[in-house]
Amino acid sequence: MIKSMTGYGRGEAGTERKKFTFELKAVNHRYSEVVLRLPRSLAPLEDRIRRIILARVSRGRVDGFLGLEECGEKTASVKVDKALASAYYKAMKELQESVGIDGKIKLSQLLPLPGVIIVEEPAEDVEIWWPAIQEAVEGAVASLVQMRSLEGEELAKDLMNRVEHLALLNKRIRDRSPVVVEDYRERLQNRLSDFLDGGVLDADRLSVEAVVFAERSNITEETVRLESHLNQVRACLLNGESVGRKLDFLIQEMNREINTIASKAGDLEISRLVVEVKSELEKIREQVQNIE
Repeated sequence: MIKSMTGYGRGEAGTERKKFTFELKAVNHRYSEVVLRLPRSLAPLEDRIRRIILARVSRGRVDGFLGLEECGEKTASVKVDKALASAYYKAMKELQESVGIDGKIKLSQLLPLPGVIIVEEPAEDVEIWWPAIQEAVEGAVASLVQMRSLEGEELAKDLMNRVEHLALLNKRIRDRSPVVVEDYRERLQNRLSDFLDGGVLDADRLSVEAVVFAERSNITEETVRLESHLNQVRACLLNGESVGRKLDFLIQEMNREINTIASKAGDLEISRLVVEVKSELEKIREQVQNIE
């Protein structure tokens, strides 16, 4: 199934003490890029989260945001560094004696000093929270993929319609090609008749000139290859998943064929059809930039 590269997904999961929210935002990108923003305490899980995303998303830039909310009471331990407090006290006493200042050193003067009071957060093993985080991540990825698939269906319908239009234009170009040779023969005959002013035309020479022109302006190969490329695009739209790069390549090849047709045909009607084909190919190219 064709997928768009843009989309949004959100997943939630939690335990008695923590709630995890994971959000994904995806936009167009030539390659695959995943950028994650996690709480520092959960940084060791980044590679696992990235692998889950890349297993389902093969192209586009994806930004992931993991939110953490405390649900239960979080207790912290408070410790006093007695050795450091004693060192501070000793240093203050020495300073008093050296400058000749009297007075008692109070506890209130020691407590604000750096390192005397230590607040320690309880150590947590991220592995404990991984099942809930994994659930939130997988939920967000599933939501993102669903949205990209729905948008991809609409893109595929639009592209298929444009491909059928191109096939019709290509048929008109192919049908026009033999008429171009006959028109050239008639124009050549009329010019030679005017030049000879009633003289006799050399039928063999006229036939040779017409054959040379027919060979020089033959666009059969180009129209056949163009039809082949259109068939490949149809197959991609019907059966493919990550086909954005292949479709981009096929569009380049179709542009190459239509440019060759334009240079060889030398016919006003075919030139008009070529312009229409190029316009349609540009619209398809713009749409393909949105496909994974």
